[in-house]
Amino acid sequence: MRKPLYEVDDFDYNLPEEYIAQKPVEPRDSSKLMVLNRKEKSIEHKIFRDIIDYLYPGDLLVVNNTKVIPARLYGQKITGANVEVLLLEKTHEENTWKALVKPGSKLKTGAEIKFSENLFAKIIQHNDDGSRIIKFFSKNDVWEEIERIGNMPLPPYIKNYNGPKDRYQTTYAKVHGAVAAPTAGLHFTKELLDKIKNKGIEFAEVTLHVGLGTFRPVKVDNIEDHEMHEEYYEVPEETVKKIREYKNNKGRIISVGTTVVRTLETIANLPEENSYIGTTNIFIYPPYEFKLIDALITNFHLPKSTLLMLVSAFGGYDYIMHAYNTAVKEKYRFFSFGDSMFIY
Repeated sequence: MRKPLYEVDDFDYNLPEEYIAQKPVEPRDSSKLMVLNRKEKSIEHKIFRDIIDYLYPGDLLVVNNTKVIPARLYGQKITGANVEVLLLEKTHEENTWKALVKPGSKLKTGAEIKFSENLFAKIIQHNDDGSRIIKFFSKNDVWEEIERIGNMPLPPYIKNYNGPKDRYQTTYAKVHGAVAAPTAGLHFTKELLDKIKNKGIEFAEVTLHVGLGTFRPVKVDNIEDHEMHEEYYEVPEETVKKIREYKNNKGRIISVGTTVVRTLETIANLPEENSYIGTTNIFIYPPYEFKLIDALITNFHLPKSTLLMLVSAFGGYDYIMHAYNTAVKEKYRFFSFGDSMFIY
């Protein structure tokens, strides 16, 4: 059996806890930006709004327009005991979701949960992975009630954040469905986006609804034994046309975030279609030959995570791990509310 080039432990690094960002900086585009030139193996330290200096007419920025839903709900059983529900993904049945329920072990099929005077749910199925299928009922519109009382599903490493909900959304978020933000896009202000467009850089959109699996570290020793979670994606016809046009004209395709990379590399491995809808569990780690991506904007990711493996595949393992160690020395802010890097 062929041995993988890298083990999971190769993607570990020492990160002091105080460098994990607990809140975003203001304004959005004032976060730090580490600029990595793959050819020169250089490292520059900038501010995110300087990204415009590295973008040129003829570039295509591809963004993920998914919108984080207020997926964390607090309710009570009929007995009055507290229950916490975390929505994972919508099922094909109306008002029905796959969810994590705490304390799930004590809630049998048929158990009811009250979230408000207008919103109730019933557990209709137990899944082998520990999740539940729950169906919502309301006197009003179910989704409006969830939006009214739900809480943002912030990552477990962010403690006690009580700032505005929209800071865990990109400024271009519009398609409901994610339970985690595509964090590379959090740095863009509307003003910066306008400046980039006015410079002659085009934009295209994909949708990939980010799931909780994005936060899970790889827990196997052999990378190839890891099973990726599935996520729903859409690539509209307009975006497919732009990507093919840019590839044919040798323009740069710049991915805003690893979710865009996973989406585009997924469709690159499929037969040519006018548009794409499906689920992907693509797992990108070194070595990997990228078919569509020429540059990447991304945040700093968790040790031993699939996202760090993807970035290492794109930038080169030694170069990226050196950049991460440099970021620690330079006191960059890490993870969802943290700083960013541009790799080209």
